[in-house]
Amino acid sequence: MELRWVPMTFFRDTLFLGEDAMFRTLTAALAAVGFAAGVARADITIAVVGPMTGSVASFGEQMRRGAEAVVADINAGGGVLGQKLRLEVGDDACDAKQAVAVANQMVNRGVVLAAGHFCSGSSIPASAVYREENVLQISPASTNPLLTEQGFGNVFRTCGRDDQQGLVAGAYIAEHFKGKNVAIVHDKQSYSKGLADETKKTLNAKGVKEVLFETITPGEKDYSALVTKLKQAGADILFFGGYHPEAGLIVRQMREQGLRTVILGGDALVTQEYWGITGKAGAGTLMTFSPDPRKIPANAALVKRFRDGGYEPEAYTLYTYGAIQAWKKAVETAGGTDAKKVAAALKAGKFDTVLGTLGFDAKGDVTAPGYVVYEWNDGQYDYAR
Repeated sequence: MELRWVPMTFFRDTLFLGEDAMFRTLTAALAAVGFAAGVARADITIAVVGPMTGSVASFGEQMRRGAEAVVADINAGGGVLGQKLRLEVGDDACDAKQAVAVANQMVNRGVVLAAGHFCSGSSIPASAVYREENVLQISPASTNPLLTEQGFGNVFRTCGRDDQQGLVAGAYIAEHFKGKNVAIVHDKQSYSKGLADETKKTLNAKGVKEVLFETITPGEKDYSALVTKLKQAGADILFFGGYHPEAGLIVRQMREQGLRTVILGGDALVTQEYWGITGKAGAGTLMTFSPDPRKIPANAALVKRFRDGGYEPEAYTLYTYGAIQAWKKAVETAGGTDAKKVAAALKAGKFDTVLGTLGFDAKGDVTAPGYVVYEWNDGQYDYAR
């Protein structure tokens, strides 16, 4: 119950009323206090924050769809500790400055959980705001190790890390492209550079030296200069650290110039928009991503519900759903929404979610299975052979 201050003048003034009037006035005041306490318990506000606009807005939509679905399901099941959830949606456009502004905006709206952000370059600066304001942050998508290496205590993720993803990508290239020329390219953003660096580290440790290590500027339309360099280097496979708009254009422009180089990217290629850019030129594209929760039998009804509504719950849709599920169960364990107590519950427990049974280590990293390699063909992606 929330206590409200009642002015002393109220009690002074009631002394001059008759007995009945004083009783009625006191009863009304107590009722008002009780009403205010009831209002205070009406909602728990949480947020989903990601790129709702911009070049990677498809990922923001995945996060929003997942958050909306799980909030609806939680509320239909009675809410959290008897309270309904209210969802705020924040747009950072994968921009660091905007991410900090949106994080402060969410704090001002009273959120106790930020499910986000998507880009590591947004999640990392925003995390400082959430730490300062005692707001729990669970990213379903930010893979840069620095996010949880800061030691903030209130930061978690339901996805893996670049040092895990790069390990899988590098090992796959070393095993499946023995004796082939490997090029590595990234777009200089936090996520992209981290992924490229970790893949390079794994390859070099396995005795594979890249023939080209290059950077590009994201958002450009002409990558023919890069394609020329790939040709000159005789690249058989290109590891690309970056997002699907640039990857898609690079693949198209390679094919237009007759270059058959295979591209392998990270989880930022896990969107149908990638195939929308490449068309058939994207066939054979490889990418690393966590195990696909749509394939878990227990999720069949949920996946069908999304599809019946005209939406395919790919990539980070269910990773966001699972992040909020885990938070809800940790809140119930903690007996409240205080970030420190919920964080302790997340690190101490195991939680059944749409992602399987989730646990978190002392840093806030998920202990669930790591990355696998997928392949694009005929407008769909599935586990690579």
